[in-house]
Amino acid sequence: MLAELAAARADEMDADTVNRELSIARKAIGWWQRQGWIEGDPTIGIERRPAPPDRTKALAENQIAALWRLDVALREKTCWKMLYESAARADEVLCLNVEALHPGDKRGRIHWQSGTAQLLPRLIAGRARGPLFLTGRKAPAGTPTLDVCPETGRARLSYRRAEEIFEENTRLLANPLASPEDIEDLDGWTLHRLRHSALTHDAEGGTSTPMLLARSRHASVRSLERYARPGVDAVARHVAERDPAARRHR
Repeated sequence: MLAELAAARADEMDADTVNRELSIARKAIGWWQRQGWIEGDPTIGIERRPAPPDRTKALAENQIAALWRLDVALREKTCWKMLYESAARADEVLCLNVEALHPGDKRGRIHWQSGTAQLLPRLIAGRARGPLFLTGRKAPAGTPTLDVCPETGRARLSYRRAEEIFEENTRLLANPLASPEDIEDLDGWTLHRLRHSALTHDAEGGTSTPMLLARSRHASVRSLERYARPGVDAVARHVAERDPAARRHR
């Protein structure tokens, strides 16, 4: 039954999600075995799924600038700005709580910059605790206490909903030649592209490998390789700097 469930999940979800869920299940099973509740391991024979290569491309600087010009709610502005400035994973940002922030130092469990710092006070609006990013409605019954703001009663914004909002709002940016009438048939950007773009732009700007590792919270240099591919803007600047004629005209 577990093998069938894993196969069904593999048809619906990406390999990273399926592998993460399998790892969680195996940790739980190991604990149940130590408690003497079960003897066997029902995950034996279920193999991790091979993850496809990451072909994500960094957004160009003009695309990032266009993103900041979008007319969206304060919550989205703050979330997107924090994702880019911190180079954090989306789930790290969405799991932040107000009481764990240190706005004066521009940090919580992650570090951000002045753009986020300017938006945070308005988003927090005097709240002293609870999830930083909230839904617009009261939390439904049964929502875990940790995911409910004790001051407003609203629930923590989910990754799924945050991803949907970002994708919907970036469809025309991702397809600049498309007509607004076709927006329902277009695909926008993913939240992961903000993290990818931030780390790529850091690498293009000469940020050291130790600092990139600290920013990305990766354990190995090899995991940074996907972010070390220069974008179009960086290549153009490099060519211009090496072109004697271009230097004479500057």
